[in-house]
Amino acid sequence: MTSTRNVELVRSLGADHVVDYTQEDFAQGPQRYDLILDNVGNRSISDLRRALQPKGTLVIVGGQKGDWLGPMMGVIKASIVANFVDQKMGFFIAKLDHDDMKLLGELMQTGKVTPVIDRRYPLSEAAKAMEYLETGRARGKVIVSLQ
Repeated sequence: MTSTRNVELVRSLGADHVVDYTQEDFAQGPQRYDLILDNVGNRSISDLRRALQPKGTLVIVGGQKGDWLGPMMGVIKASIVANFVDQKMGFFIAKLDHDDMKLLGELMQTGKVTPVIDRRYPLSEAAKAMEYLETGRARGKVIVSLQ
């Protein structure tokens, strides 16, 4: 799911099915998914469940903005609901180690993973990089270079 300006970018990365959220609401459509990775946290648990297959899986990766509890609300709600439904629900927090980073590097070198870099900033402009990230308009990663 992406906005109109990113549809072609997402397709170029290999997506088989792209939903433009400015044109359609994936939770209201007829398509049901086996897996939903929620990277943003801007949809309700009921919307996400509606779009899942009856035995589908929801993985929460990102959360809403807010104080310390705000980003965790989706995880808390999903944890409660998961006890009463057949759909699986959980969350994911990355814990990378040396081997993971090595594998990721190999996947990028072989072209199996394509990083999308939106902008690069020198360390002296780190504040500008953060301001740009906070706009929510980044189309990929924002790099702050130490050199």
